[in-house]
Amino acid sequence: MTPPVVTRFAPSPTGYLHIGGARTALFNWLYARGRGGKFLLRIEDTDRARSTPEATDAILRGLTWLGLDWDGEVVSQFDRAPRHADVAHDLLAAGKAYKCFATQDEIQAFRDQAEAEKRSTLFRSPWRDADPATHPDAPYVIRIKAPLDGDTVIRDMVQGDVVIRNDQLDDMVMLRSDGTPVYMLAVVVDDHDMGVTHVIRGDDHLNNAARQMMIYQAMGWDVPVWAHISLIHGPDGKKLSKRHGALGVEEYQAMGYPAAGMRNYLTRLGWSHGDAEIFSDAEAQAWFDFDGIGRAPARLDFKKLDHVSGQHIARMDDAALLHETQAFLAVTGAAALTDVQSARLLAAMPYLKDRAKTLPELLEKAHFALVSRPVVPDAKAAEMLDDVSRGILRELTPQLQNVSWIRDEIEAAANRFAEDHGMKFARLAGPLRAALAGRTATPSVFDMMVVLGRDETLARLGDATETGAGMEKGTGPGAD
Repeated sequence: MTPPVVTRFAPSPTGYLHIGGARTALFNWLYARGRGGKFLLRIEDTDRARSTPEATDAILRGLTWLGLDWDGEVVSQFDRAPRHADVAHDLLAAGKAYKCFATQDEIQAFRDQAEAEKRSTLFRSPWRDADPATHPDAPYVIRIKAPLDGDTVIRDMVQGDVVIRNDQLDDMVMLRSDGTPVYMLAVVVDDHDMGVTHVIRGDDHLNNAARQMMIYQAMGWDVPVWAHISLIHGPDGKKLSKRHGALGVEEYQAMGYPAAGMRNYLTRLGWSHGDAEIFSDAEAQAWFDFDGIGRAPARLDFKKLDHVSGQHIARMDDAALLHETQAFLAVTGAAALTDVQSARLLAAMPYLKDRAKTLPELLEKAHFALVSRPVVPDAKAAEMLDDVSRGILRELTPQLQNVSWIRDEIEAAANRFAEDHGMKFARLAGPLRAALAGRTATPSVFDMMVVLGRDETLARLGDATETGAGMEKGTGPGAD
Protein backbone atom coordinates (compact mmCIF):
# COMPACT_ATOMS: atom_id res chain seq x y z
CA MET A 1 0.00 0.00 0.00
CA THR A 2 1.37 3.41 -0.98
CA PRO A 3 1.94 5.64 2.06
CA PRO A 4 0.03 8.92 2.16
CA VAL A 5 1.83 11.92 0.70
CA VAL A 6 3.50 14.19 3.26
CA THR A 7 5.20 17.39 2.18
CA ARG A 8 6.72 20.19 4.23
CA PHE A 9 7.80 23.79 4.04
CA ALA A 10 10.85 24.55 6.15
CA PRO A 11 11.84 28.24 6.11
CA SER A 12 14.59 29.84 8.18
CA PRO A 13 13.18 32.68 10.33
CA THR A 14 15.77 35.29 9.43
CA GLY A 15 13.45 37.74 7.63
CA TYR A 16 10.19 38.08 5.73
CA LEU A 17 8.55 35.30 3.71
CA HIS A 18 10.28 35.68 0.34
CA ILE A 19 8.18 35.38 -2.81
CA GLY A 20 10.34 32.40 -3.84
CA GLY A 21 9.75 30.69 -0.51
CA ALA A 22 6.04 31.36 -0.83
CA ARG A 23 5.99 29.58 -4.20
CA THR A 24 7.89 26.63 -2.70
CA ALA A 25 5.32 26.43 0.09
CA LEU A 26 2.51 26.67 -2.46
CA PHE A 27 3.89 23.82 -4.58
CA ASN A 28 4.18 21.62 -1.48
CA TRP A 29 0.66 22.57 -0.40
CA LEU A 30 -0.82 21.87 -3.83
CA TYR A 31 0.91 18.50 -4.18
CA ALA A 32 -0.23 17.32 -0.75
CA ARG A 33 -3.76 18.71 -0.90
CA GLY A 34 -4.34 17.29 -4.37
CA ARG A 35 -3.58 13.79 -3.06
CA GLY A 36 -5.33 13.91 0.26
CA GLY A 37 -1.99 14.13 2.02
CA LYS A 38 -0.49 16.34 4.71
CA PHE A 39 1.33 19.65 4.41
CA LEU A 40 3.60 20.29 7.38
CA LEU A 41 5.41 23.41 8.55
CA ARG A 42 8.83 23.40 10.20
CA ILE A 43 10.75 26.49 11.27
CA GLU A 44 14.47 25.86 10.79
CA ASP A 45 15.66 28.05 13.63
CA THR A 46 18.97 26.40 14.47
CA ASP A 47 20.87 29.58 13.55
CA ARG A 48 20.18 31.30 16.85
CA ALA A 49 22.17 34.40 15.96
CA ARG A 50 19.94 35.22 12.96
CA SER A 51 16.60 33.62 13.87
CA THR A 52 14.03 35.94 15.40
CA PRO A 53 10.46 35.54 16.71
CA GLU A 54 9.48 38.53 14.55
CA ALA A 55 10.63 36.73 11.41
CA THR A 56 8.73 33.59 12.43
CA ASP A 57 5.59 35.68 12.92
CA ALA A 58 6.08 37.29 9.50
CA ILE A 59 6.36 33.86 7.86
CA LEU A 60 3.20 32.63 9.58
CA ARG A 61 1.31 35.81 8.60
CA GLY A 62 2.42 35.45 4.99
CA LEU A 63 1.34 31.81 4.76
CA THR A 64 -1.96 32.58 6.46
CA TRP A 65 -2.72 35.45 4.09
CA LEU A 66 -1.91 33.24 1.10
CA GLY A 67 -4.35 30.65 2.44
CA LEU A 68 -1.73 27.90 2.77
CA ASP A 69 -3.04 26.05 5.80
CA TRP A 70 -0.73 23.49 7.37
CA ASP A 71 -1.48 20.31 9.31
CA GLY A 72 -0.60 19.89 12.97
CA GLU A 73 1.60 22.12 15.06
CA VAL A 74 4.51 24.17 13.75
CA VAL A 75 7.76 22.28 14.44
CA SER A 76 10.82 24.10 15.78
CA GLN A 77 14.03 22.53 14.54
CA PHE A 78 16.02 24.00 17.42
CA ASP A 79 13.80 22.24 19.96
CA ARG A 80 14.71 18.89 18.39
CA ALA A 81 18.50 19.29 18.75
CA PRO A 82 18.82 16.43 21.30
CA ARG A 83 17.17 14.05 18.83
CA HIS A 84 19.55 15.15 16.06
CA ALA A 85 22.55 14.55 18.33
CA ASP A 86 21.26 11.10 19.25
CA VAL A 87 21.26 10.09 15.56
CA ALA A 88 24.86 11.21 15.18
CA HIS A 89 25.87 9.14 18.19
CA ASP A 90 23.90 6.14 16.86
CA LEU A 91 25.90 6.31 13.64
CA LEU A 92 29.10 6.65 15.64
CA ALA A 93 28.25 3.55 17.65
CA ALA A 94 27.44 1.65 14.45
CA GLY A 95 30.82 2.47 12.93
CA LYS A 96 29.24 4.60 10.19
CA ALA A 97 30.63 7.81 11.64
CA TYR A 98 33.80 8.73 13.49
CA LYS A 99 35.35 11.25 15.84
CA CYS A 100 37.57 13.75 14.05
CA PHE A 101 40.10 15.69 16.12
CA ALA A 102 41.50 17.74 13.25
CA THR A 103 41.59 21.44 14.13
CA GLN A 104 40.44 24.23 11.85
CA ASP A 105 44.05 25.34 11.45
CA GLU A 106 45.07 21.85 10.34
CA ILE A 107 42.21 21.66 7.85
CA GLN A 108 43.01 25.09 6.44
CA ALA A 109 46.70 24.21 6.14
CA PHE A 110 45.77 21.07 4.19
CA ARG A 111 43.57 23.07 1.82
CA ASP A 112 46.18 25.77 1.29
CA GLN A 113 48.78 23.15 0.39
CA ALA A 114 46.36 21.29 -1.89
CA GLU A 115 45.49 24.52 -3.66
CA ALA A 116 49.15 25.38 -4.11
CA GLU A 117 49.77 21.91 -5.57
CA LYS A 118 46.65 22.24 -7.76
CA ARG A 119 44.99 19.12 -6.41
CA SER A 120 41.62 18.52 -4.80
CA THR A 121 40.98 20.52 -1.64
CA LEU A 122 38.45 17.91 -0.45
CA PHE A 123 39.56 17.18 3.12
CA ARG A 124 40.07 13.55 4.04
CA SER A 125 40.43 13.25 7.79
CA PRO A 126 43.30 11.10 9.12
CA TRP A 127 40.99 10.10 11.97
CA ARG A 128 38.51 8.22 9.76
CA ASP A 129 39.98 4.78 10.44
CA ALA A 130 42.11 5.63 13.47
CA ASP A 131 42.23 3.23 16.43
CA PRO A 132 40.09 4.69 19.24
CA ALA A 133 42.98 3.95 21.56
CA THR A 134 44.92 6.72 19.81
CA HIS A 135 42.21 9.33 20.35
CA PRO A 136 43.50 12.34 22.29
CA ASP A 137 41.65 14.02 25.15
CA ALA A 138 40.64 16.96 22.95
CA PRO A 139 37.56 18.49 21.31
CA TYR A 140 36.21 16.59 18.32
CA VAL A 141 33.48 16.66 15.72
CA ILE A 142 31.50 13.67 14.52
CA ARG A 143 31.79 13.04 10.78
CA ILE A 144 29.81 10.58 8.69
CA LYS A 145 31.78 8.09 6.63
CA ALA A 146 31.08 8.98 3.02
CA PRO A 147 31.33 6.26 0.35
CA LEU A 148 34.76 6.37 -1.28
CA ASP A 149 33.90 5.02 -4.72
CA GLY A 150 30.96 4.64 -7.07
CA ASP A 151 28.24 7.21 -7.69
CA THR A 152 25.32 8.74 -5.84
CA VAL A 153 22.27 9.17 -8.06
CA ILE A 154 19.69 11.76 -7.10
CA ARG A 155 16.49 10.69 -8.80
CA ASP A 156 14.82 14.06 -9.11
CA MET A 157 11.27 14.48 -10.38
CA VAL A 158 12.10 17.84 -11.97
CA GLN A 159 15.80 17.73 -12.82
CA GLY A 160 15.94 14.07 -13.84
CA ASP A 161 18.71 11.77 -12.65
CA VAL A 162 21.63 13.75 -11.26
CA VAL A 163 24.83 11.71 -10.85
CA ILE A 164 27.52 12.75 -8.37
CA ARG A 165 30.78 10.86 -7.99
CA ASN A 166 31.25 9.70 -4.43
CA ASP A 167 34.91 10.67 -4.46
CA GLN A 168 33.63 14.26 -4.65
CA LEU A 169 31.77 13.92 -1.34
CA ASP A 170 33.52 14.74 1.91
CA ASP A 171 32.98 13.14 5.29
CA MET A 172 30.38 15.67 6.34
CA VAL A 173 30.42 17.01 9.88
CA MET A 174 27.19 16.07 11.66
CA LEU A 175 27.94 17.19 15.20
CA ARG A 176 30.12 20.18 16.04
CA SER A 177 32.74 20.10 18.76
CA ASP A 178 30.31 21.81 21.15
CA GLY A 179 27.82 18.98 20.62
CA THR A 180 25.36 20.95 18.47
CA PRO A 181 24.02 19.35 15.27
CA VAL A 182 24.59 20.90 11.85
CA TYR A 183 21.74 21.88 9.57
CA MET A 184 22.31 19.01 7.12
CA LEU A 185 21.81 16.41 9.84
CA ALA A 186 18.84 18.20 11.39
CA VAL A 187 16.98 18.40 8.07
CA VAL A 188 17.27 14.66 7.42
CA VAL A 189 16.28 13.62 10.94
CA ASP A 190 13.32 16.00 10.99
CA ASP A 191 12.07 14.95 7.55
CA HIS A 192 12.31 11.28 8.54
CA ASP A 193 10.64 11.74 11.91
CA MET A 194 7.87 13.88 10.41
CA GLY A 195 7.19 11.20 7.80
CA VAL A 196 7.97 13.46 4.85
CA THR A 197 7.61 11.50 1.62
CA HIS A 198 8.30 14.26 -0.92
CA VAL A 199 10.86 17.05 -0.57
CA ILE A 200 9.95 19.90 -2.90
CA ARG A 201 12.42 22.79 -2.62
CA GLY A 202 14.61 25.19 -4.60
CA ASP A 203 17.26 23.78 -6.89
CA ASP A 204 19.90 25.63 -4.89
CA HIS A 205 19.53 22.65 -2.51
CA LEU A 206 20.17 20.05 -5.22
CA ASN A 207 23.77 19.34 -4.21
CA ASN A 208 22.67 18.99 -0.58
CA ALA A 209 20.56 15.99 -1.55
CA ALA A 210 23.62 13.81 -2.24
CA ARG A 211 25.10 14.56 1.19
CA GLN A 212 21.76 14.11 2.93
CA MET A 213 21.27 10.77 1.21
CA MET A 214 24.38 9.51 3.04
CA ILE A 215 22.53 9.90 6.34
CA TYR A 216 19.34 8.27 5.05
CA GLN A 217 21.27 5.29 3.77
CA ALA A 218 23.49 4.97 6.85
CA MET A 219 20.39 4.94 9.06
CA GLY A 220 18.52 2.54 6.78
CA TRP A 221 15.75 5.08 6.23
CA ASP A 222 13.64 5.49 3.09
CA VAL A 223 14.91 8.32 0.92
CA PRO A 224 12.13 10.80 0.07
CA VAL A 225 11.12 11.69 -3.46
CA TRP A 226 13.18 14.70 -4.53
CA ALA A 227 11.82 17.58 -6.59
CA HIS A 228 14.14 20.56 -6.93
CA ILE A 229 12.42 23.50 -8.57
CA SER A 230 14.06 26.40 -10.39
CA LEU A 231 14.44 29.75 -8.70
CA ILE A 232 12.49 32.87 -9.62
CA HIS A 233 14.33 35.51 -11.63
CA GLY A 234 13.46 39.10 -12.38
CA PRO A 235 12.06 40.26 -15.75
CA ASP A 236 15.65 40.78 -16.92
CA GLY A 237 16.50 37.14 -16.31
CA LYS A 238 18.78 37.89 -13.37
CA LYS A 239 18.44 36.54 -9.85
CA LEU A 240 15.54 38.19 -8.07
CA SER A 241 16.63 41.12 -5.93
CA LYS A 242 15.27 44.35 -4.48
CA ARG A 243 15.91 46.18 -7.72
CA HIS A 244 13.12 44.13 -9.31
CA GLY A 245 10.53 45.33 -6.80
CA ALA A 246 8.71 43.60 -3.97
CA LEU A 247 10.36 40.49 -2.53
CA GLY A 248 8.26 39.79 0.56
CA VAL A 249 4.80 38.25 0.40
CA GLU A 250 3.39 40.86 2.77
CA GLU A 251 4.46 43.57 0.32
CA TYR A 252 2.16 42.04 -2.27
CA GLN A 253 -0.68 41.98 0.23
CA ALA A 254 -0.04 45.66 0.98
CA MET A 255 -0.08 46.43 -2.76
CA GLY A 256 -3.61 45.07 -2.88
CA TYR A 257 -3.29 41.79 -4.72
CA PRO A 258 -5.96 39.29 -3.60
CA ALA A 259 -4.66 36.06 -2.11
CA ALA A 260 -6.44 33.90 -4.69
CA GLY A 261 -4.81 35.88 -7.49
CA MET A 262 -1.38 35.48 -5.89
CA ARG A 263 -1.88 31.72 -5.53
CA ASN A 264 -2.89 31.45 -9.18
CA TYR A 265 0.01 33.59 -10.38
CA LEU A 266 2.64 31.85 -8.25
CA THR A 267 1.35 28.44 -9.34
CA ARG A 268 1.89 29.41 -12.97
CA LEU A 269 5.35 30.77 -12.17
CA GLY A 270 7.32 27.75 -13.32
CA TRP A 271 4.44 25.29 -13.74
CA SER A 272 1.83 24.86 -16.44
CA HIS A 273 -1.17 22.71 -17.30
CA GLY A 274 -1.88 22.96 -20.98
CA ASP A 275 -3.08 26.47 -21.83
CA ALA A 276 -4.77 27.07 -18.46
CA GLU A 277 -3.97 30.55 -17.17
CA ILE A 278 -6.77 31.36 -14.72
CA PHE A 279 -7.96 28.59 -12.41
CA SER A 280 -9.39 27.86 -8.99
CA ASP A 281 -7.64 26.22 -6.03
CA ALA A 282 -9.60 23.04 -6.67
CA GLU A 283 -8.43 22.92 -10.27
CA ALA A 284 -4.83 23.66 -9.29
CA GLN A 285 -4.84 20.89 -6.68
CA ALA A 286 -6.31 18.42 -9.16
CA TRP A 287 -3.87 19.31 -11.94
CA PHE A 288 -0.62 19.98 -10.11
CA ASP A 289 2.10 17.43 -10.73
CA PHE A 290 5.83 17.36 -11.31
CA ASP A 291 5.43 16.86 -15.05
CA GLY A 292 4.25 20.44 -15.44
CA ILE A 293 7.24 22.01 -13.68
CA GLY A 294 9.84 23.52 -16.00
CA ARG A 295 13.58 23.38 -15.38
CA ALA A 296 14.33 26.92 -16.55
CA PRO A 297 14.12 29.75 -14.00
CA ALA A 298 10.72 31.43 -13.93
CA ARG A 299 10.53 35.18 -14.51
CA LEU A 300 8.50 37.56 -12.39
CA ASP A 301 6.12 39.58 -14.59
CA PHE A 302 4.08 42.30 -12.90
CA LYS A 303 1.86 42.86 -15.96
CA LYS A 304 0.84 39.22 -15.91
CA LEU A 305 0.32 39.39 -12.15
CA ASP A 306 -1.97 42.38 -12.64
CA HIS A 307 -3.96 40.47 -15.25
CA VAL A 308 -4.34 37.37 -13.10
CA SER A 309 -5.23 39.50 -10.08
CA GLY A 310 -7.91 41.34 -12.05
CA GLN A 311 -9.42 38.08 -13.26
CA HIS A 312 -9.72 36.80 -9.70
CA ILE A 313 -11.22 40.04 -8.44
CA ALA A 314 -13.84 39.79 -11.18
CA ARG A 315 -14.62 36.16 -10.26
CA MET A 316 -14.71 36.65 -6.52
CA ASP A 317 -17.92 36.48 -4.51
CA ASP A 318 -18.98 40.01 -3.55
CA ALA A 319 -19.00 39.33 0.18
CA ALA A 320 -15.59 37.63 0.03
CA LEU A 321 -14.21 40.55 -1.95
CA LEU A 322 -15.54 42.97 0.66
CA HIS A 323 -13.86 40.94 3.40
CA GLU A 324 -10.55 40.93 1.52
CA THR A 325 -10.82 44.67 0.96
CA GLN A 326 -11.43 45.26 4.66
CA ALA A 327 -8.38 43.14 5.51
CA PHE A 328 -6.31 45.12 2.99
CA LEU A 329 -7.30 48.41 4.64
CA ALA A 330 -6.34 47.00 8.05
CA VAL A 331 -2.92 45.80 6.82
CA THR A 332 -2.12 49.16 5.24
CA GLY A 333 -3.20 51.11 8.30
CA ALA A 334 -6.07 52.84 6.51
CA ALA A 335 -9.27 53.75 8.30
CA ALA A 336 -11.75 50.91 8.59
CA LEU A 337 -14.99 51.11 6.65
CA THR A 338 -18.08 52.21 8.50
CA ASP A 339 -21.18 50.05 8.36
CA VAL A 340 -22.69 52.42 5.79
CA GLN A 341 -19.57 52.34 3.64
CA SER A 342 -19.37 48.55 3.83
CA ALA A 343 -23.00 48.22 2.78
CA ARG A 344 -22.54 50.60 -0.14
CA LEU A 345 -19.30 48.97 -1.23
CA LEU A 346 -20.96 45.55 -1.17
CA ALA A 347 -23.83 46.90 -3.27
CA ALA A 348 -21.35 48.49 -5.68
CA MET A 349 -19.20 45.38 -6.21
CA PRO A 350 -21.06 44.15 -9.33
CA TYR A 351 -20.34 47.50 -11.02
CA LEU A 352 -16.70 47.75 -9.92
CA LYS A 353 -14.93 44.41 -9.84
CA ASP A 354 -14.81 43.70 -13.58
CA ARG A 355 -12.50 46.67 -14.14
CA ALA A 356 -10.13 46.57 -11.16
CA LYS A 357 -6.79 44.75 -11.20
CA THR A 358 -5.96 45.43 -7.55
CA LEU A 359 -7.82 46.36 -4.38
CA PRO A 360 -6.55 49.99 -4.45
CA GLU A 361 -8.00 50.28 -7.97
CA LEU A 362 -11.26 48.86 -6.68
CA LEU A 363 -11.37 51.39 -3.85
CA GLU A 364 -10.57 54.22 -6.25
CA LYS A 365 -13.49 53.25 -8.46
CA ALA A 366 -15.65 52.94 -5.35
CA HIS A 367 -14.91 56.52 -4.28
CA PHE A 368 -18.53 57.57 -4.90
CA ALA A 369 -19.78 54.91 -2.48
CA LEU A 370 -17.26 55.67 0.25
CA VAL A 371 -17.18 59.47 0.32
CA SER A 372 -19.48 61.30 2.74
CA ARG A 373 -21.64 64.36 2.07
CA PRO A 374 -21.08 67.02 1.10
CA VAL A 375 -19.07 65.57 -1.82
CA VAL A 376 -16.10 67.78 -2.62
CA PRO A 377 -15.46 67.84 -6.38
CA ASP A 378 -11.91 67.72 -7.63
CA ALA A 379 -10.71 70.44 -10.00
CA LYS A 380 -11.98 68.78 -13.18
CA ALA A 381 -15.33 67.88 -11.68
CA ALA A 382 -15.76 71.39 -10.30
CA GLU A 383 -15.60 72.72 -13.86
CA MET A 384 -18.66 70.60 -14.65
CA LEU A 385 -20.71 72.36 -11.97
CA ASP A 386 -21.01 75.82 -13.43
CA ASP A 387 -24.18 77.89 -13.02
CA VAL A 388 -25.83 76.40 -16.12
CA SER A 389 -25.11 72.83 -15.06
CA ARG A 390 -26.37 73.43 -11.54
CA GLY A 391 -29.57 74.85 -13.06
CA ILE A 392 -29.99 71.68 -15.14
CA LEU A 393 -29.49 69.46 -12.07
CA ARG A 394 -31.96 71.62 -10.14
CA GLU A 395 -34.59 70.94 -12.81
CA LEU A 396 -33.74 67.23 -13.02
CA THR A 397 -34.05 66.55 -9.31
CA PRO A 398 -37.89 66.72 -9.11
CA GLN A 399 -38.10 64.40 -12.13
CA LEU A 400 -36.25 61.73 -10.18
CA GLN A 401 -38.19 62.01 -6.95
CA ASN A 402 -41.11 59.86 -8.03
CA VAL A 403 -39.31 57.39 -10.32
CA SER A 404 -39.27 53.70 -9.36
CA TRP A 405 -35.70 53.32 -8.12
CA ILE A 406 -34.48 50.68 -10.53
CA ARG A 407 -31.82 51.25 -13.11
CA ASP A 408 -34.00 51.10 -16.23
CA GLU A 409 -36.57 53.53 -14.81
CA ILE A 410 -33.90 55.99 -13.65
CA GLU A 411 -32.18 55.85 -17.03
CA ALA A 412 -35.45 56.35 -18.90
CA ALA A 413 -36.36 59.38 -16.80
CA ALA A 414 -32.94 60.98 -17.32
CA ASN A 415 -33.04 60.39 -21.06
CA ARG A 416 -36.57 61.87 -21.29
CA PHE A 417 -35.37 64.94 -19.42
CA ALA A 418 -32.41 65.37 -21.78
CA GLU A 419 -34.62 64.92 -24.83
CA ASP A 420 -37.20 67.42 -23.51
CA HIS A 421 -34.41 69.97 -23.06
CA GLY A 422 -32.95 69.37 -26.53
CA MET A 423 -29.67 67.95 -25.31
CA LYS A 424 -27.82 64.67 -25.51
CA PHE A 425 -27.51 62.72 -22.30
CA ALA A 426 -23.72 63.25 -22.39
CA ARG A 427 -24.39 66.90 -21.54
CA LEU A 428 -26.12 65.72 -18.40
CA ALA A 429 -23.70 62.92 -17.49
CA GLY A 430 -20.75 65.17 -16.62
CA PRO A 431 -22.57 67.28 -14.00
CA LEU A 432 -24.17 64.14 -12.58
CA ARG A 433 -20.76 62.48 -12.10
CA ALA A 434 -19.42 65.62 -10.46
CA ALA A 435 -22.39 65.85 -8.12
CA LEU A 436 -22.56 62.18 -7.16
CA ALA A 437 -18.84 61.33 -6.99
CA GLY A 438 -16.88 64.55 -7.20
CA ARG A 439 -14.95 62.98 -10.08
CA THR A 440 -15.17 62.96 -13.88
CA ALA A 441 -14.17 59.28 -14.21
CA THR A 442 -16.71 57.07 -12.45
CA PRO A 443 -18.89 54.04 -12.95
CA SER A 444 -22.15 54.64 -14.85
CA VAL A 445 -24.20 57.43 -13.26
CA PHE A 446 -27.18 55.08 -13.16
CA ASP A 447 -25.17 52.37 -11.40
CA MET A 448 -24.06 54.95 -8.87
CA MET A 449 -27.65 56.07 -8.29
CA VAL A 450 -28.80 52.50 -7.70
CA VAL A 451 -25.99 51.90 -5.17
CA LEU A 452 -26.51 55.20 -3.35
CA GLY A 453 -30.29 54.88 -3.22
CA ARG A 454 -32.91 57.54 -3.85
CA ASP A 455 -32.41 59.62 -0.68
CA GLU A 456 -28.62 59.86 -0.91
CA THR A 457 -28.72 60.55 -4.65
CA LEU A 458 -31.22 63.39 -4.32
CA ALA A 459 -29.36 64.78 -1.31
CA ARG A 460 -26.08 64.90 -3.28
CA LEU A 461 -27.81 66.58 -6.20
CA GLY A 462 -29.26 69.09 -3.76
CA ASP A 463 -25.83 69.80 -2.28
CA ALA A 464 -24.35 70.36 -5.74
CA THR A 465 -27.04 72.81 -6.82
CA GLU A 466 -26.53 75.09 -3.85
CA THR A 467 -24.24 78.05 -4.36
CA GLY A 468 -20.78 77.27 -2.96
CA ALA A 469 -21.73 73.65 -2.31
CA GLY A 470 -19.05 71.12 -1.56
CA MET A 471 -16.57 73.38 0.15
CA GLU A 472 -16.20 71.03 3.10
CA LYS A 473 -14.14 67.87 2.97
CA GLY A 474 -15.75 64.47 2.55
CA THR A 475 -14.57 61.65 4.78
CA GLY A 476 -13.73 57.99 4.60
CA PRO A 477 -11.42 55.84 2.42
CA GLY A 478 -10.90 57.44 -0.97
CA ALA A 479 -12.29 60.81 0.10
CA ASP A 480 -10.50 63.93 -1.10
